[in-house]
Amino acid sequence: MTTEVTSQDATEQISLKTYAEKAYLDYSMYVILDRALPNIGDGLKPVQRRIVYAMSELGLSATAKFKKSARTVGDVIGKFHPHGDSAAYEAMVLMAQSFSYRYPLVDGQGNWGSPDDPKSFAAMRYTESRLTKYSQALLSELGQGTVDWVPNFDGTMDEPSVLPSRVPNVLLNGTTGIAVGMATDIPPHNLREVVNATVHMLENPAATVADLVEFIPGPDMPTEAEIITPKADLQKLYETGRGSVRMRALWSTDGGDVVVTALPHQVSGAKVLEQIAAQMQAKKLPMVADLRDESDHENPTRLVIVPRSNRIDIDAMMNHLFATTDLERTYRVNLNMIGIDGLPQVKSLDKILTEWLSFRMVTVRRRLQYRLTKVEERLERLAALMIVFLNVDEVIHIIRNEEYPKPVLIKRFDLTEMQAEYILDTKLRQLARLEEMKIREEQEALEKERENLKQTLDSARRLKTLVKKELLAAAEEFGDERRSPIVSRAEAQAFSESDLLGSDPVTVVISEKGWIRAAKGHDIDPTALNYKSGDSYKLSAQGKSNQNVILLDSTGRSYALGAHTLPSARGQGEPVSGRLNLPSGSTPEGALMGPDDQKVLLASDAGYGFVGNLGDLYSKNKSGKAALTLPKGGRVLKPLMVKDATTDLLAAISSEGRLLVFPVSELPELARGKGNKIMNIPSARVQAREEYVVALEVISVGEQLVVFSGKRHLTLKITDLDHYMGERGRRGNKLPRGFQKVDGAEIKA
Repeated sequence: MTTEVTSQDATEQISLKTYAEKAYLDYSMYVILDRALPNIGDGLKPVQRRIVYAMSELGLSATAKFKKSARTVGDVIGKFHPHGDSAAYEAMVLMAQSFSYRYPLVDGQGNWGSPDDPKSFAAMRYTESRLTKYSQALLSELGQGTVDWVPNFDGTMDEPSVLPSRVPNVLLNGTTGIAVGMATDIPPHNLREVVNATVHMLENPAATVADLVEFIPGPDMPTEAEIITPKADLQKLYETGRGSVRMRALWSTDGGDVVVTALPHQVSGAKVLEQIAAQMQAKKLPMVADLRDESDHENPTRLVIVPRSNRIDIDAMMNHLFATTDLERTYRVNLNMIGIDGLPQVKSLDKILTEWLSFRMVTVRRRLQYRLTKVEERLERLAALMIVFLNVDEVIHIIRNEEYPKPVLIKRFDLTEMQAEYILDTKLRQLARLEEMKIREEQEALEKERENLKQTLDSARRLKTLVKKELLAAAEEFGDERRSPIVSRAEAQAFSESDLLGSDPVTVVISEKGWIRAAKGHDIDPTALNYKSGDSYKLSAQGKSNQNVILLDSTGRSYALGAHTLPSARGQGEPVSGRLNLPSGSTPEGALMGPDDQKVLLASDAGYGFVGNLGDLYSKNKSGKAALTLPKGGRVLKPLMVKDATTDLLAAISSEGRLLVFPVSELPELARGKGNKIMNIPSARVQAREEYVVALEVISVGEQLVVFSGKRHLTLKITDLDHYMGERGRRGNKLPRGFQKVDGAEIKA
């Protein structure tokens, strides 16, 4: 598809693709160069530059009377920036907000917004404004031939292409902007630190970013909140021009309450309180009892967080809030700007300062050259004036009698045209005798100044010294101390669901029919609880309410249920099968509770088993996970807790009355599987259920093993077990007469 471009001479045909590409690229370059990105010279976007220039043209200096903001906005959009008045006014408001700009350029009177709601400023017809003292760092050299002037949008007047900034403002106030295909996010910095780094760069052109970060350790936001980004990350940010900065609120304790006194840059205190309140309502913050906003004129930020009791770990609570609210915030950094070559680029810190110094050296050289020209012009005029003094009668005679006195004066006294015109424009009162002394004094002063100017312009060293002095003077005049301290802090961690729950002792009880419930405390007798008709006690596990209960079923699969989600033991509970997807016909055979690193022993009655971590048995899946692989004919034995895998002993008792004891450490540690042989029982006998492991017990130091056979029981001390000690995987020795058929065993302290 093509489109036609018609003129009086010819008709040009181009494809729609070419036309669209060109139109889009033209628009892209306009947005990049003339709207969204700051210039490295003065650190301003076009709209900001035009606002500052328009205000200076209106005479709104720092010492002038305030003037309605609508007047400034009218001049900006009428003369220089043909866009919406609201866009221009919002840009002006941003430059007036001390909580948005590190060094505000506009001094506002009236409602210019608040940190809680920066957009709550009054309309421009109500507010008044003028420039701040700092703005002179950008404007003071404007009328001294320092910058190029370009026509405004309709060609009726000129505007500066860039302001002759005396300091690297691009780093001082920072800026954000979104162009086409690129964006910029430059954080604010401290003026004194930036000037010191710039001076170092001036004296050491080969300085690296590692050298410069000694002077500029990091951004300096207009808030006292802490910057907690590691120093290595900050240095990498300045080396690449890209990265991020993390800020954390400043807080202290006051009578048990937490008081937040400084928030990260551009964070609203009201929003932070909303975020905390939302967690409280969702019962995700049980340790907080109340919130208050006590901010006022004297304390712009004072947020009070009241803990539920004095036993709350305040550091842990604040870490959770840092991780889940805007009390800690990360800022993207992208040092993208328009360089002195007029092209956008992401620049490293050393390149920014090098380019700005190049801009500054040219600016100062142009200023000195402009002043030298003015001085030489004035000296020419003063020389002409002295000729008049020395030849006053003759000059008056020529002017009175000659029809065209100018060429006659030029010929008679060897004057330039400018000198002749100046003589003709001179008033008679300037010919008083007193004026001659003033002229000679002025000549002497100007000749001395001319000599200094020439020497400076001819010497790169003198020019550098002048730039350095002016930089240090600007730092002295406008600089201040760092506001945002850079500190090292551990990474904030939000509470897990288990952390947020109370850690009260609970006993989880499972009945023979598979009903589960949780009773408060560890001192209850699970067998004495009320059970449904035909049902009775089967398993129990003791732990804390913020832990999971791990269940092992008869197929060797493990499952997890939050203890805090289980029904109370005051009732009869609910079926496990309602919570979990157990394989058909399977039943719970073991229940365990404890920390994730708790060692447990899993085994089958076929004589195989292994030691694992309790955490390895955890599964979010309702269908659980395969934990213990059962040999053919084997069944799951009740899992056992291992107190100390290095000293504990394992006692394996077969149904035929054989006992084998060996160290638990001889078993492998696995996450899942069949395990290694514990006791040697022929697989055929296991499959026929003729012989199998009837009981396994882990014996710790000081404990005794009790073996049951019918109504008989046999108590074996550690010393009695020597007869049954052997290597893992052996048959074991026979128990005494009367214990040829064993029903079970237990550990006794």
